Amino acid sequence: MMSPTLSASALSALIFLCVPAASCAAPASDAQQLQEQRPPAHWKSEFPLTDFSRSTIPFTEVSEGGPGKDGIRSIDNPRFVPLDASYPLQLGPKEPVISFSHGGEARAYPLRILIRHEIVNDEIAGVPVAVTYCPLCDSAVVFDRRLDRRVLDFGTTGKLRHSDMVMYDRQTESWWQQFVGGGLIGEFAGRELTVLPARVEALEIFRNRFPSGRILLPVVAAAQFYQNPYENYDRRDRPLPFFTGDLPQDIEPMARVVAVGDRAWTLRSLARRGRIEDGNVVLTWRAGQNSAVDQRDISKGRDIGNVVVQRRAEGALVDVPYHVTFAFAFFALRPEGKLIDE
Repeated sequence: MMSPTLSASALSALIFLCVPAASCAAPASDAQQLQEQRPPAHWKSEFPLTDFSRSTIPFTEVSEGGPGKDGIRSIDNPRFVPLDASYPLQLGPKEPVISFSHGGEARAYPLRILIRHEIVNDEIAGVPVAVTYCPLCDSAVVFDRRLDRRVLDFGTTGKLRHSDMVMYDRQTESWWQQFVGGGLIGEFAGRELTVLPARVEALEIFRNRFPSGRILLPVVAAAQFYQNPYENYDRRDRPLPFFTGDLPQDIEPMARVVAVGDRAWTLRSLARRGRIEDGNVVLTWRAGQNSAVDQRDISKGRDIGNVVVQRRAEGALVDVPYHVTFAFAFFALRPEGKLIDE
């Protein structure tokens, strides 16, 4: 299979599948009401650069996640080592990594590390990227950090919307929805980041695909820091109380779905069938990946399998952006989304 790159084929596939961040946009009739909102005083003191007069959402949809601004520290100067180098963490072969490749370079970002930092500001083969992970939605997304000829650096606001991480850029302190890459509040409200094709796959699969690839180093010396703090989370029957929206009625809230734009397939259906073709979109599944939000030791998490989503383009299959996420998150953040099958 072809690796995810920024070739013309991949870009055309990305354009084909990208849909507007509808969950971040307000109807025109509500615009005046949104402009007249007043943020809590501590928001203004935490984010003095944020233009709170520009918003696409009611402020009441934002909840406090616990740690404040940068309470969960992004990794801003990431370091990598070859896969065969000595590594400070004991990663299991089936542990999940976010894999991204471009320009002949391939990097693995272990979820064991991302679960504690949530954002890595990186640059690969000249492309500035933000590698992001929201544990509460089990949502991994890679964004291009360029917008309006500026390179943005991202951090965590400490806020959530629909249980999904709200990021901010340090240049304008605009707030962004991690799941869809849509600007929520501030100068970039209503704008969208470009989502880049990436995979979440077992470390051993990444190693086989990219023997010369490199892997992200942890930034905290204590290995016990990099344990899953959300033990048994994906065995719950509903999300944590951070989520206050409506739960889906036709599927268990914590069932995983494979989402491509505003369409989703149940992970259990894909796992049973192994392969699903829908028009030009091809989804495949193979066993051998630990859940990141099951056991405290991620290497012992239950097997949820590896998903690849591709599109036929120019006679080949090219990777396209996708989520493997919880049903409650998909329907909350893609309110017009459709479940294709059970």
